[in-house]
Amino acid sequence: MIEQANDNDITYFAETNFRNERRRFGIKRDDRRRHFYVVGKTGMGKTAMLFNMIIQDIQRGEGVAVVDPHGELVEDLLDFIPPKRINDVIYLNPSDLEYPIAFNILESVDDEYKHLVSSGLMGVFTKIWANMWSARMEYILNNCILALLDSPGNTLLGINRLLVDKEYRKKIVSKIKDPVVKAFWVEEYANYNERFRTEAIAPIQNKVGQFLSSAVIRNIVGQSKSTIDMREIMDNRKILILNLSKGRIGEDNSALLGAMMITKIQLAAMSRVDIPESERKDFYLYVDEFQNFATESFADILSEARKYRLNLIMAHQYIAQLTSVSGGGRVTKVKDAVFGNVGTIAMFRIGAPDAEELIKEFEPYFVEEDLVNLTKYHIYLRLMIDGVASKPFSATTLPPTKIESKGAREKVVQVSRERYANRKSEVEEKIMRWSGLEEMMETSAKEAKLEGDEAIYRANYVTKQMAVKAKDDEHREQEGGTGKKEATEISSEKAGKTTAVCDNCGKAVNIKFKPDNKRNVFCKECLKKFKSGEIDADKLLKRNLAQEEVKDDGVIYPQAIKNISQAVGNVSKDRGDNQKVAPGQVVTLE
Repeated sequence: MIEQANDNDITYFAETNFRNERRRFGIKRDDRRRHFYVVGKTGMGKTAMLFNMIIQDIQRGEGVAVVDPHGELVEDLLDFIPPKRINDVIYLNPSDLEYPIAFNILESVDDEYKHLVSSGLMGVFTKIWANMWSARMEYILNNCILALLDSPGNTLLGINRLLVDKEYRKKIVSKIKDPVVKAFWVEEYANYNERFRTEAIAPIQNKVGQFLSSAVIRNIVGQSKSTIDMREIMDNRKILILNLSKGRIGEDNSALLGAMMITKIQLAAMSRVDIPESERKDFYLYVDEFQNFATESFADILSEARKYRLNLIMAHQYIAQLTSVSGGGRVTKVKDAVFGNVGTIAMFRIGAPDAEELIKEFEPYFVEEDLVNLTKYHIYLRLMIDGVASKPFSATTLPPTKIESKGAREKVVQVSRERYANRKSEVEEKIMRWSGLEEMMETSAKEAKLEGDEAIYRANYVTKQMAVKAKDDEHREQEGGTGKKEATEISSEKAGKTTAVCDNCGKAVNIKFKPDNKRNVFCKECLKKFKSGEIDADKLLKRNLAQEEVKDDGVIYPQAIKNISQAVGNVSKDRGDNQKVAPGQVVTLE
C-alpha cells in the first residue's frame, strides 16, 4: 500500500554498529531537500545504496527520476515496480530503436527561460567538445538556438538547416522576437562573405551534425511534439526512468541526452513558481555518474532547486570529475556548488587525492588513512538531521532490497511504448517531410523522368531524320544518281543545305543549318503558323514527347538503330523499366 507523504518520512539506507547493537537509520524528507551527495570508487556499493532508496520512494508513491549512464541500475529497477505504479512509469530507452519517445527541448519554453535553455545546451556542447570549442562557435550556435526557440514547432534538427538553407532561414528570422538575435541574422550573418561563412559554420555543422546524424538521437529530439511533459511528471509524482547506456548509444550521445533531460527537469521545477511552496510536491532526481551531465547550469540546480522541491541524489567516483578545462584554466563551478549546497555527504572508499580534500569535511573525527582504507559497503558520512549537519560517523549500507521481484519489466516497457513512443517509420517519415527531403526526392524523380523522356524524344528525332535521309537517298538512286552516299554529299555540297524534319508536322525540309536540337525546324507552312503565333515553340517538345509513331516512311539503317537502342536502353535502366529498342522499332513514351 502506498503511504501518505509526511515530512517525517524516513528513507533508510544504512545501519550503525555500536557495541554490537545494529540500528538502522535514514534521512527525513525535509532534510533530503538539501540534496544528498555520494562519492566513492567503483564497486564499493554506491549503486546498491541508490537502488534501496529509489525502491522506497517508488513504494511510497513519490515522484522519481532516475538517470543512469550504464543501464544496469534502471533495468534492475523495472522488475521491482509495484503493479499499482506501472501506469506511472515513463521508460526512456534510446536503444529501443523501433519505438522512439519524443523529446523536444525547444518546445513550449516561456520567454523568461529561453536563455536558460540556450545556456544549458551551450554548457552541454562546451563540456563534451571542450578541446575544440571556440568563442565564435558558441556565438553563432547560441543565436541559432535562440532563433529556433522563437519559432514554434522547431527542433534541434533546425540548427544546421538554419545555417545553410536560405529560404528556411528567412522563415525563421521573420518570427524572431528578440531584437538582438534578429539583428545578428539580418545585419551580421547575412553579410558574411561565402568563404568566411563556410569557415565559421563548418565546426558547428560537424559537431552538431555528429550528434543529430545518429538515428538513435535524431528520432528522439527531432520530433516537434514531445510525448513527455516534465511539469506533469513532477506535479503528478510520476516515475521517469532514463536508460542512457553509454555502451549502447555512445558516450557523447548519452551525455548530451542526459544533460538536456536534466535541463528540462530544471525548467519544469522553476516553472512551479506559479504555485505556493507549501503545495509543491517533492520530486527526487537520482543521477548516477552525474559528472557526465554536470554542466555549469547543473550547478544552478543545486543552488536554486530546494525552493522548488527538486531534491537531488547524485553519485560519482572522484572529485576531479567535477572540474573542467576552459581558457587554459580549470573551472570549479560545479564542484563549488556541490560542497557549498549539499546537506548530506556519504563517502565510500576514495583515492588519496580526494582524501586530502575531503578530510576537511570529516576531521578531526577521521584522518586521511581512514578514508582510503574503507571496505566494501562501509561509509563515512555527515548526515543532515532536522536541518543541522551531524558530526561525521561511520556506518554500513543496507544489503540489496529483499522484496520479491514483481517481474514487471515487460509490462512497463509495453505501457511506455503505447503511451509515450511512436513507431520509427512514422517518425522518420515526419522528419523527412520537415526537412524537405521527400519533396526533393519527388522533384529529382520527376527531373530524372523528364531527362529520360527527353533522351527518348531525341532518339525518336534522330530516327526520323535517318528515315528521311534514307528516303531521300532512295529517291536519288531511282533518278540515276551517283549512289546513296555520293548523292547526299554532292547534293549537300552544291546546295549547302541539310535534309531535316519539321518539328511540327514531320514533313521533310531542306535547311541551311545543321540540326542541333536547340533551334526549331519548320517547313514553310508551319513557319508561317509559327510567325503568326499559331504554334507555341515551347510546347513543341512536350507534344513531340507524346507522339507514338514516326510519320515519315523510309528504310531505317540497322546499325544506327542499334546505337540508338543502346543509348535509350541506358535511359530505360535509369528509369527502372525493361524497355528495349529493336532494329526498325520506333521509341515511344509510355
